[in-house]
Amino acid sequence: MTDPVFFEPSRQFTAGEIAALTGAELRNPERAGNAVTSLAAASEGSATGLIFVDGKRNAAKLATIESSVVLCTQDVAGSVRGNSAILVSARPQQDFAAVGRLMFPSSVRPAPLTGETGVSAGAHVHPLALIEPGAIIEAGAVVGPHAQIGSGTVVAPNAVVGFSCRIGRDGFIGPGATVQNALIGNRVIIHAGVRIGQDGFGFVPGRGIPEKVPQLGRVVIQDDVEIGANTTVDRGALTDTVIGEASKIDNLVQIAHNVRIGRACLIAGQCGLSGSVTLGDGVMLGGSVGLADHITIGSGAAIAARSGVMNDVPGGARWGGAPAQPLKSLFREIATIRKLTNDQTGKGQRDE
Repeated sequence: MTDPVFFEPSRQFTAGEIAALTGAELRNPERAGNAVTSLAAASEGSATGLIFVDGKRNAAKLATIESSVVLCTQDVAGSVRGNSAILVSARPQQDFAAVGRLMFPSSVRPAPLTGETGVSAGAHVHPLALIEPGAIIEAGAVVGPHAQIGSGTVVAPNAVVGFSCRIGRDGFIGPGATVQNALIGNRVIIHAGVRIGQDGFGFVPGRGIPEKVPQLGRVVIQDDVEIGANTTVDRGALTDTVIGEASKIDNLVQIAHNVRIGRACLIAGQCGLSGSVTLGDGVMLGGSVGLADHITIGSGAAIAARSGVMNDVPGGARWGGAPAQPLKSLFREIATIRKLTNDQTGKGQRDE
């Protein structure tokens, strides 16, 4: 549930205001004054809450819940009961999120944990670091020599920004995160425990033991990227590791050296991108996808969760499985195996 202790609304909105903001059609104008002070799940509702229902499969919920305002698609608008204001939209979930960002801005952009402003007396900032006015360096943070931190950026407690790193404006470096050998753009959010810029996994056979290959590249993170908690991004070996503009990376993802990620990619938790992988723009990786080294995933491709990708994937393709293949081929293969199993055990019989 929305807890005002952790997330206090910036202000209340009315159904009429939400209609104007989103372009949704208010079906019962007499309810234009219905107030919204919270967001709620469609399964629970709230007397002063906003909910969304997208499509007929969720329409049954509308018969039993109470909510101040309902954002929904045209096909379920007739199912709304009670005194709810009805806002009809072709994209109710997106409109719901847009209102949520306005109502609860602190939920989408992390705020300082200590409430401090400026450079805390409890932080360690090297005299040769450049901190723009308006940046916040919280207690316990460490900023190394020649590092640069832009205005509006927060470096949270116990975060470390290493020698000569550059971090743009209006960003966030989460508690306990470490940044080294990196150039980071504007409005980048790096959550707690992220590790950026450590050396990649580069070894060659030596005299009885593996010997290290120098990792001399950088990490370059472009504007509006978000990186989830405890994700790791290795610096390049001889070229840079690059994360493109507006890409979003979940928790516990491993990004190896020399990886190049395009713009607006979505990478779910526990994915592993091996060295020198290239992702085009708009690529989507489901949870726990593993990518072999030196392969290319074309722009707009999507890889199903828990897939193991060993070969290049064309742009716009949909692949899955381990080893991964086009989804049509994968489903055909699964159907064939099931048919063979039924033929051997007897169709309709349980295999004890």
